[in-house]
Amino acid sequence: VQLQASGGGLVQAGGSLRLSCVASGRPFSNWAKAWFRQVPGKEREFVAGVGWPGASTYYADSVRGRFSISRDDADNKVYLQMTNLKPEDTAVYLCAADHDLRTLREDSTSRSRYWGQGTLVTVSS
Repeated sequence: VQLQASGGGLVQAGGSLRLSCVASGRPFSNWAKAWFRQVPGKEREFVAGVGWPGASTYYADSVRGRFSISRDDADNKVYLQMTNLKPEDTAVYLCAADHDLRTLREDSTSRSRYWGQGTLVTVSS
């Protein structure tokens, strides 16, 4: 099972990026998916998640109104559209999948979670 994230890069403050994460090795269409981010020396932070069924979404306060998460179950993908980026958004962004959105948001010890490798987003001021 693999989650492969891509789309990171260097962008100026105020710019936009779109991250993608594709799952392979098993169907993930009926799993909740999320993006987290991590900065060296800090705890991993939940950024945005999308549930199943119904595709409900949840965002961290720090990104609400600027980031948008979406899913394409036909292609086993999840996206994170990031706009109006700020230097404090600089981090390694990781995608994850778990049974439900609440577990993704609240249970950092979930044993059913799949993680992808990260993609680095750097926002210059």
